[in-house]
Amino acid sequence: MSTDISHIKRSRGRPKVFDKEAALDKAMVLFWQHGYEATSMAHLVEATGAKAPTLYAEFTNKEGLFKAVLDRYIAQVTKLRASCLRCDSRTLEEALEDYLSLVAKLFTDKETPTGCFMICTSSVLAVSSADISEMIKARQSMLEATLVNFLELHRQKGEIPLTACVRNLAKYLCCIVQGMSVSAREDASYEDLMQIVDTTLRLLPELKKI
Repeated sequence: MSTDISHIKRSRGRPKVFDKEAALDKAMVLFWQHGYEATSMAHLVEATGAKAPTLYAEFTNKEGLFKAVLDRYIAQVTKLRASCLRCDSRTLEEALEDYLSLVAKLFTDKETPTGCFMICTSSVLAVSSADISEMIKARQSMLEATLVNFLELHRQKGEIPLTACVRNLAKYLCCIVQGMSVSAREDASYEDLMQIVDTTLRLLPELKKI
């Protein structure tokens, strides 16, 4: 009895194709759970299943890999955020409720670590990670700018007084989102976060006057 195993030998010799997106998603989970400092390249090699030379060739170093992960996270979140904040048919209150409800859902999603990737990562950065810290701050400022533009559009529609400072309101909303992230990391449920959302919306008429 003969058995043809030539196909097995060929498959063993065939190099695996590097799946960049899958590697970034696995690295994201690791950074998200443990932070930038505590995550080593050895951990990332093990988590992604890629060989160290492959990761270095693709991303140069851990900082380069983190930057790619951060950009991937922002691209994913920005798309979801835009669906809420750029809906012309929704009032200010409706769009803001859509956005904060989405945040509550994302921060408590069982498929990913809890909270916000950027906020969780920045909270455990060491002083030696100045470049990474500045990188995160720059991208966090993008959220504030998005909220400023969102609020300004609704002020032009007459939903916010002309005397109000939309930048201050945007900063306040960013603080609410940061607080929701911290609460989620401390095991707050979606329902718990929605209580924060409901309180914010009840305060909105007064907040618009600031």
